[in-house]
Amino acid sequence: MNRFPQLVYATLFLTILLGCKDKEAVSANGSDQDDLTITVSREQFEAGGMKLGKITTKSFPQTIQATGMIDVPPENRALVSAFFGGYIKETPLLIGDVVKKGQVLLTIENPEFVTLQQNYLEAKQQLTFLQAEYERQQQLLAENISSQKSFMRAESDYKSKLASYNGLKQKLGMLNISVEKVESGEIRSVSNIYAPIDGSITKMNVLKGMYVAPSDEILEITNNDHIHLELRVFEKDIMKLRKGQTIQFTIPEASGETYEAEVYLIGTNIEANRTVKVHGELKEDDHHHFLTGMFVDAGIISAQSEKQALPSEALAELNNTTYALRLVSENNEAYVFEKVTLTPGDQFDGFTALEALGTANTESQFLISGTFVLVTE
Repeated sequence: MNRFPQLVYATLFLTILLGCKDKEAVSANGSDQDDLTITVSREQFEAGGMKLGKITTKSFPQTIQATGMIDVPPENRALVSAFFGGYIKETPLLIGDVVKKGQVLLTIENPEFVTLQQNYLEAKQQLTFLQAEYERQQQLLAENISSQKSFMRAESDYKSKLASYNGLKQKLGMLNISVEKVESGEIRSVSNIYAPIDGSITKMNVLKGMYVAPSDEILEITNNDHIHLELRVFEKDIMKLRKGQTIQFTIPEASGETYEAEVYLIGTNIEANRTVKVHGELKEDDHHHFLTGMFVDAGIISAQSEKQALPSEALAELNNTTYALRLVSENNEAYVFEKVTLTPGDQFDGFTALEALGTANTESQFLISGTFVLVTE
């Protein structure tokens, strides 16, 4: 779109506005620029979309400043590793891939898996014999045919092998190798690793052919279905915290929008950096696309206070002093304004609290749109 006509119009409008200023001081001393009046014709007033308004009473929140991050509960994050070492044979997934609980994530291979299955089959066969011998010795002892010593030896051999058999069976289960298939003669050198939760791959630390030990973190899965705020509040503000308080937060690096959450849990101990952790539950989190690890700048609303205020657009700062334009008079031809000094306070929802009104009062009318151009030029 051609912006030239718009720029020309803006330039002409500013020229007209600036030309309408009355440079004559109303003070008898006639020396202070702050006392100048400004006259705006009705035509200029309407063309500039200017508006008048009065000082109103608004509710301003008292906030506790906090910083933190978007996070998920521990049960929604899983680090995947191998119970037994091996070489990565297949790893088809990439960071960002969505996985379902029980889905195959990767396959590891190790010749020791074959040995483990062989030992299991041998233990099962020996266990069958030792169980039969144990039961026979038990019967003979009951009939006083065999000695107590022979029975105890048979019992020891049987229970020792039973423990070994159960241990090998558990190891096969940890490798996700079916004992039924092993018992049918199907022996394999690979083991599948399955997803423990639903979520997305957020870390992938291995490549095909790499050897991984049981202590290595292979990949990480994060489920963002229940994200929350993890904030830190300084010690000086702890006594103001209450469960259920509203949290207003922004994500400075990603969006200028303000979001809401609610204080759900408050930590019970002071960290080394003299802060306490605050857990916040998001409101309407289904409508946003937050990611874990996003930095959060937050304000926890601890109280509300009623203050006199003007729309923030009605105020203009010049040389570290805040001014507003108060209506002095109006007629069919023009509006006459004078600059008045005000002391601004908190800002919220487009309004600025006034800590000191100076010569203004609640009955005065102010220019609430277009003030900045008239004051600063």
